[in-house]
Amino acid sequence: MSDVSVTIYNTEGKKVGTAKLPPEIFDVKINPDLIQQAVITQRANARQILAHVKDRSEVRGGGKKPWRQKGTGQARHGSIRSPLWKGGGVTFGPRKERIFAKKINKKMKRKALFMVLTSKVEDNELILLDKLELKEPKTKLMTKVLENIFKENSKSVLVVIPKKNENIIRATRNIPKTKILRADSLNVLDLLSFKYLLMPEDAIKVIEKTYGAVKTA
Repeated sequence: MSDVSVTIYNTEGKKVGTAKLPPEIFDVKINPDLIQQAVITQRANARQILAHVKDRSEVRGGGKKPWRQKGTGQARHGSIRSPLWKGGGVTFGPRKERIFAKKINKKMKRKALFMVLTSKVEDNELILLDKLELKEPKTKLMTKVLENIFKENSKSVLVVIPKKNENIIRATRNIPKTKILRADSLNVLDLLSFKYLLMPEDAIKVIEKTYGAVKTA
């Protein structure tokens, strides 16, 4: 691992210096398979089970045999709740008892996170600010900051802040293709869902404190 430096900008889009990033977080070897595993696990664990059909024990009615066993000239039936009947139970349909959750250990999850952060640095998609503050929770103020940085407002940006800031949160939530996240709540899926990662320099310390380095054997 070597020293990793990135340019620091102010909210007007001007270069004001450089900062060294911790190499154990922002300069690790990238393993696409591990990143994919982390994404699949996160999506699976966030999946909601909505589709659910009733089997023959759950549908209403059918307590009485529809007709006698023999002598009617019709097929034998014991209940109108049979899957053969309209309005009866469903065979092999989706059930709410299905489990899609997957597991990934903490070390692998953190490694995948560091790999994505490393890729942001390598692709020049990590934008570091000296500070990020707004006097009022106005969308136009945050939009102006993004325009100063990116020169256009069509970029997808994940804004990471070191701690909760109501002004920034309220000013960002209505901007298209932009999401705000606290530095102690980073995850692989959100990082990959947005092209650029924008954060003030203070957020780096929070990331170091929250996730630390992964010890390799």
